[in-house]
Amino acid sequence: MTVAAGVRKLRPPSCPPEANCIPPTSWQLAILYIGLLLIAIGAGCIRPCNIAFGADQFDSRTEKGRALLARFYNWWYFSFTISLLVALTTVVYIQSNISWTIGFAIPTACFGISSVIFLVGRHTYIYMKPQGSIFVDMVKVIVASYRKRKVKIPVDDLNNDNTNRVVLYDPPRMSYERDSDDEDDDDQLENTNNSNNNGSSSSSIAVSEVNLRLSNRLKWLDKACVISHPNELNQHGIAVNNWRLCSVQQVEQLKSVIGILPIWLAGILCFISMDQQNTFGVLQAIQMNRKLGVTNFVIPPAWIGFAAMAALSLWIITYERVVLPLTKKFKKKDDVRLSVQTRIKIGIIMSSLSMTVGAIVESKRREAAVRNASFVSPLSVAYLVPQFILSGLTEAFGAVTIMEFYTSQMPEYMRSMAGSIFFISLSMASYLAAMSVSIIYRLTKGSDGIAWLGKHDLNKNRLDLFYAILACLGVINYFYFSYFASKFVFVDNKNRVNAEAAATTTLETHTRVE
Repeated sequence: MTVAAGVRKLRPPSCPPEANCIPPTSWQLAILYIGLLLIAIGAGCIRPCNIAFGADQFDSRTEKGRALLARFYNWWYFSFTISLLVALTTVVYIQSNISWTIGFAIPTACFGISSVIFLVGRHTYIYMKPQGSIFVDMVKVIVASYRKRKVKIPVDDLNNDNTNRVVLYDPPRMSYERDSDDEDDDDQLENTNNSNNNGSSSSSIAVSEVNLRLSNRLKWLDKACVISHPNELNQHGIAVNNWRLCSVQQVEQLKSVIGILPIWLAGILCFISMDQQNTFGVLQAIQMNRKLGVTNFVIPPAWIGFAAMAALSLWIITYERVVLPLTKKFKKKDDVRLSVQTRIKIGIIMSSLSMTVGAIVESKRREAAVRNASFVSPLSVAYLVPQFILSGLTEAFGAVTIMEFYTSQMPEYMRSMAGSIFFISLSMASYLAAMSVSIIYRLTKGSDGIAWLGKHDLNKNRLDLFYAILACLGVINYFYFSYFASKFVFVDNKNRVNAEAAATTTLETHTRVE
């Protein structure tokens, strides 16, 4: 992108405003699309994986590790927001007023520096051992459970006759490895294999994680891990056909993904309001008085997003550095964080309030513009700040918590998938937001061709009514989460163990013969 902006032959010639500009050639567009494609691929690889990789650095089996992991999500989102603040203020201003080449060169240089920093610390990281394709395992579980759909599984523990007990395939697994040269290994990991402590040096420490316990939800999937015939295992206790016999781990992987779908939908509905502020909110700013006080400085429309990100950043700092320490001191307890359910509910409420305030402000903005018969409303752009602050708090309570929920609800070796699901939910929110605009346009379009939305001039639209509909959608989402989706939230600040994990079972587990 930097080269395309800096080399004149790779871009069309510049032209003054409102002039007939020379369009770019096909090969110039090809260079642009290649740059955008590389950015998309890079973001798709980095965004979900850096959350998972960062979370891997903390041992969630210890009190200290769980406390640090809970803080990690807030600080990760804080750094993510700071980068957006710099991009939408400094970088955008340089691109718009100084040079597109310099504007693209700045993030290019920043990414180069970050890559060097990341590689410098490569010897200190904890590395998860690759476990194969999660998606293939999910398909295997579905196929195996269908093949064994006629297998009967006991649901009580009344029969103690071992001959009638079902045996499950549950081989052990190794979770991750790290260099053993570090002196602070015990702060992050515990070496559960005492045989390594014989004085011999080793290049890595392998830590075996306790297998997931079979949960009581989606019981029809449990049939995939039932050993219905001894011929399903070889002489070493390994499944002969993975498409007919799956492990308990594979079954619970699929259950964990299906289990978060209700929260996933609630998150998407919550994120729609955030997306609308980033689109229609900027359009509102364009048609408002953007002069800063008595000066001649005109605030760029994109800068209005600074309010949301500033609110998010300030809340994270205040929550981590002020609220939590004072609450711990007052209650004399270590774990004083709000539960996952409470934080998500607050985020949904903030999303609905953001749309409500946006509808009121847009009604006033449009009324003032129509009264003055002007394209730009005399109403100050500062009136948009409250709705953007509420949007930022929606991210602080909703987005951060949902990201934490995805990562915590899934097994540790599925954290990268959890990060992917989070960013997919943001993308789905954008698609649904665009779809909602199209639906409102079609439903409100009269015989005269006028609809609530669709005009380039917001003064001729009814954006306030559209915001009101989204506010009502937020209310519906709140009741949906409170009375349905929240039943699937098993992780809170007091108990990070799946509440549905069976304490006892009539099912025996078959471990791999080493």
